[in-house]
Amino acid sequence: MKVLFVASEVAPYSKTGGLGDIAAALPAALAARGHQVQVVTPRYGSISTASLGPLQTPLTLQFPFGSVIARFRNLQLAEGLQLSFVEEETYFGSRPGLYGHGDDARRFGFFAMAALSQARFTGFDPDVVHLNDWQPGLAALAMRTSFESRARCITTIHNIAFQGNFPSSVVPELGVPWAVFNPQGSEFHGHFSFLKTALVYSHALTTVSPNYALEIQTREGGSGLDGLLRHRRSDLTGILNGIDDQEWDPNRDPHLPAPYSRDDISGKEHCTRALLEEFGLDPGPRGPVFGSVGRMSDQKGVELWQQVVQQQLARGGYAVVLGSGEKALQDQWLELAGRFPGRLGVKIGFDEGVAHRVEAGSDFFVMPSKFEPCGLNQMYSLRYGTVPIVRAVGGLKDTVVDLAEPEATGIVFKAYSARALAEACDRAWALWIDAPRLFAVRRRGMAQDFSWNHSAAQYEAVYAAPKKV
Repeated sequence: MKVLFVASEVAPYSKTGGLGDIAAALPAALAARGHQVQVVTPRYGSISTASLGPLQTPLTLQFPFGSVIARFRNLQLAEGLQLSFVEEETYFGSRPGLYGHGDDARRFGFFAMAALSQARFTGFDPDVVHLNDWQPGLAALAMRTSFESRARCITTIHNIAFQGNFPSSVVPELGVPWAVFNPQGSEFHGHFSFLKTALVYSHALTTVSPNYALEIQTREGGSGLDGLLRHRRSDLTGILNGIDDQEWDPNRDPHLPAPYSRDDISGKEHCTRALLEEFGLDPGPRGPVFGSVGRMSDQKGVELWQQVVQQQLARGGYAVVLGSGEKALQDQWLELAGRFPGRLGVKIGFDEGVAHRVEAGSDFFVMPSKFEPCGLNQMYSLRYGTVPIVRAVGGLKDTVVDLAEPEATGIVFKAYSARALAEACDRAWALWIDAPRLFAVRRRGMAQDFSWNHSAAQYEAVYAAPKKV
């Protein structure tokens, strides 16, 4: 099949979360399975042109707010896989960050139409147009109205909390007919919603884990779109994200001070000692090391971990933290690090190498998320023999088997509370003391296969299903 894959970020060129990783890995897995995939993404000002291809013949796109010149740079990544950057100085030039600008509706409306137009201009006639999250959502409406296409349109929901809702004044600005601005179409509580538009007008919908597909159909998890998703439940498929098992392989990871594998896990202890040293922690007789990497936000349950971690440090444990986000949460981590010198190490920001070393050097990886569509770090942890401590939500529930089960790979708790997380940590300490059982749990985790090949096969099935009118 020919697949036009449209995403607002693609790692390593642009990334704010899991979408960037997925938009790099899934197209590569599809191409490896024999499909022709063209990925389209904006070239933000932060992306250097040094390694990109030359500018292609420009396209003039007509919008109600005037003609806009779209330029493209193409990069052939592998056989059957091309990455195409949409270039437009006004919308994607020298701006801080990827999102959060006052004209985001225009920016990403333009992006969606540029992606469709580029494919047509170059003769790439897709069988499938795969949209990701709200940013390219206008393309789903266009394909049902003015922009005729034979392609099947798929939208993947990576996080339903981000919807791209804008004042109704953007409707004429985007050239959207007022006829679709109603509760059965693009209108959402008086706003024009890019995500709702995609959910209404796409032929099929997917999301990033089977359990999250169920959660977003509930009032608690649907962010106001649960009714629509229940209505379209026969068109909604939960497909678990995969991980790059070449990049995330402890036996050949260039970021680690020592390799190790499921058959010989001895190098993991060396990684732990090196991690403690890197974070400036006391490497003496030690208790378990609790690691966390990610966005410091309410969604991730950071405030729970900040309450519970103090108990773990007081009883002889260690914790290492890497990430950035809400300033109050960052400041709290730094304050705690000052109170527990030698026990708690904190690095504000993100560093790929450090992230790999936290995964390898930790004994337990803590993810007490309030909600988690899929999550990748728990899969990295399993692959690195680090036992995940997770809340039973979204993809965390789909990927981690609790200690109570014979095939346990981690520790799972249910309630969103500091008490429930503290009890999970008590179970972690008990596992830490039982070395033979800890070894068995680690090896089972390392045996799990979360490669993208499985997920790509499921996407193929969605792609190939008959197109509903």
